[in-house]
Amino acid sequence: MRSRHPESGSVSRTRVMRLLRGARRSTAPFLLCTALLVAAPAFLRAQSKAPTQVLDASALKPPAGARVAIVVFSDLQCPACASANPLLRKAEATYHIPLLRHDVLIPSHNWSQQAAVNARWFDIRSKALGDDYRDAVFASQPSIYNPAVLSQFTDKFARSHNVQLPFSLDPQGKLLAAVQADNALAGRTGIRQTPTIFIVTSGGKGTPFFEVVDQSKLYQLIDQALSNTRGAAH
Repeated sequence: MRSRHPESGSVSRTRVMRLLRGARRSTAPFLLCTALLVAAPAFLRAQSKAPTQVLDASALKPPAGARVAIVVFSDLQCPACASANPLLRKAEATYHIPLLRHDVLIPSHNWSQQAAVNARWFDIRSKALGDDYRDAVFASQPSIYNPAVLSQFTDKFARSHNVQLPFSLDPQGKLLAAVQADNALAGRTGIRQTPTIFIVTSGGKGTPFFEVVDQSKLYQLIDQALSNTRGAAH
């Protein structure tokens, strides 16, 4: 039922500007799903390819023991993020490098925050299970059009993986706090749209991170990063 999805179909200039004004009024950082810009006027569409002005690079580094990693800032309800996810997962498997996902909460999205909380609950069971849940949400995104449907989807996912969901996934609000902290980190980093993807390196020559503005160049940039860090201690 794609017609009920916030970013589906054509997007009028009036609706785009209304969403932009609403996002600015929100207490959350002003963030925009790039899929919203597909049918927008040219002056808005150009923003989707603008490099990020990084304000704080503390999140842009590989985990300990890794020379190179992919870092993505995404919202689970963002269609552009769903479109990019298979490419990122394939690159992760092809190059055997970490894929680090950071939660971004787009103010106009009505279920992405709960989905992010759910994913972190599955992470506690195993990181692989949490990642599988995120992949499943992205793949089924067009049919998840409100929080109630998300709840049904999550129940079905848990049953299919022989996991028993508790009455409350986050009774003390710790998972929600972690999601909100990640969203705040995105704001401090300077993230303005989703998905925002970086290739990050540890040691070696050249810049320690660079943004994947053109996703068709993802593998090329990973190759460059691996070359730049060859022989570097990590």
